Amino acid sequence: MVNDVEAPRRAPRPKRARRAAGKAAQLLAVLLIVSFGTFMLSALLPGDPAVAILGEGHPPEAYEQVRQELGLNDPLLSRYVEWLSAVIRGDFGTSLIPPQSEVSSRLASAFPVSLQLAVMALILALVISIPLAMVSAYRAGGVVDRIVSAITFGILSVPSFVAGLLLIAIAVNQFELFPRAHWVRLTDSVPDNLYHAFLPVLTIALLEIPTFTRLLRSDLVNTLQEDFVLASRAKGMPSWRIMLFDAFRPSSYSIITVVGLALASLIGSTVIVETLFSLPGMGSLVVHAAGQGDLPIVQGAVLVIAVTYVVINTAVDAAYSIVDPRIRRAQN
Repeated sequence: MVNDVEAPRRAPRPKRARRAAGKAAQLLAVLLIVSFGTFMLSALLPGDPAVAILGEGHPPEAYEQVRQELGLNDPLLSRYVEWLSAVIRGDFGTSLIPPQSEVSSRLASAFPVSLQLAVMALILALVISIPLAMVSAYRAGGVVDRIVSAITFGILSVPSFVAGLLLIAIAVNQFELFPRAHWVRLTDSVPDNLYHAFLPVLTIALLEIPTFTRLLRSDLVNTLQEDFVLASRAKGMPSWRIMLFDAFRPSSYSIITVVGLALASLIGSTVIVETLFSLPGMGSLVVHAAGQGDLPIVQGAVLVIAVTYVVINTAVDAAYSIVDPRIRRAQN
């Protein structure tokens, strides 16, 4: 008599719907808190928007009139509600600094630059890190492992601005392999865009390569000691096949989270690289606007960066539960 084996059942639809609704409610609550914090912190920035608009040397009555027109004398909470209502409609306001362009157009111009840099840098970092981690984990503690560890520690100790300056000095000034600071948009010319983006992307990727390599190498070393890997070795399977098809997937769960969080953080934290290479991205936009007291651009840019981080973080959590069966079983 053969015993019937009960197949694992999926979570009931009402339960999955409640879980999805709960996640959506949490996301909306976090976004609301982020928007409130963004507005309040931006409002506390030093400087007077009226002075930023009119400049120095005007009578107090002129500054007061500008503040009244901008609603700066209204209570903070009412200003926040009015600002959030406009943002929901897609209206981020107008820049205070001439030529006083729309904030949404400035953000739409800067965001793709930072997003492209972050995505390309992470792809390049993964292309380099995954083989390094596999080679290092294959003979953990050996000569190759020590060389890779020394290289990653060395890269990790170099600040991003130093790496950028070195790349500029060698590849631009010394050998003239790349042009000086210039940016060509992807929509204008794909080859020129990739050519001009290579050095900034490499500078950012160098920051992530040590982290990705060390994390994946550690997970691979642990996975290679698991029983199912030892069983594959006992069957005489080639080492490269074991590494690629048996060990890599269960070892990649942690790096998925790290890559997702890195993508979210890099969009707003590449200001040093953008400044070095004169790139019109989100980081340089925020720094430039904050220095001029351009409050609407600061508020809009910080909000977009924060919302992007929250959304990507939520997507990473969802992806993690999809690729890792242990998370799915725990949720069900």
